[in-house]
Amino acid sequence: MRNGGARARAALGHLADRIIDLAPRVPVRDLATLRGQFPGLGPEELADRLVAGAAKGTATVGAGIGAAAMLPVPPAMPTELAAEITGVATIELKLIAELHEVYGVRPPGGLAQRSTAYLNSWSDERGVDVSKPSTLGSAMNSHMKRQLRQQIMKRMVRDLPNLMPFMVGAAVGAVMNRRDTRKLAARIRTDLRRHQVAWSALEDLPALERPQDALDMGEIAKGIGPGRPGRGESFGKDER
Repeated sequence: MRNGGARARAALGHLADRIIDLAPRVPVRDLATLRGQFPGLGPEELADRLVAGAAKGTATVGAGIGAAAMLPVPPAMPTELAAEITGVATIELKLIAELHEVYGVRPPGGLAQRSTAYLNSWSDERGVDVSKPSTLGSAMNSHMKRQLRQQIMKRMVRDLPNLMPFMVGAAVGAVMNRRDTRKLAARIRTDLRRHQVAWSALEDLPALERPQDALDMGEIAKGIGPGRPGRGESFGKDER
């Protein structure tokens, strides 16, 4: 039992490190881009659209993995579960970052600092409080990485029963992921509304830099397994 627990912790630690490494590669649309892609929408309507797109993406990940696991000879379950955890995490990190843009609460700093802030937001399921410097990202030193790693591992352990759609099949896996992404978004939006900045005050907001090795979110949202949607079906062109 001790050996099994040690292996489980090592696996979760590896996944946490993977999520930390992927976070700066998540492509995030800034407010100007989002408003251009969704003309005529106000902040709440635009946020609704982002949540709907992300929920569709995480549902697709869950459905694909659930379908693969229902095969007569299922693939390696640890690999499937790892793919789901990282897939869901990257989609939700993108959602969190873009919700901060919509509500005018962009954390200060460069790409690395913002990625750290969004990782903390995702692991704590809370919006970034820009009025509290202690909640904001800074240079990722070894101590901060250890702390963040522990936070992410706790989040994964807490959500593990909901991150195993192969236990229940594709349809239920999709529903579970969609529900949990919407619940996360609701918590984040509640926090962000407390610090919301009007769009009229954000006219001079600089554009976001794009990661050099940006992830293909359409590829991630395809999911895994037979019957998965084709490239880009889960995220429309204007939702990547």
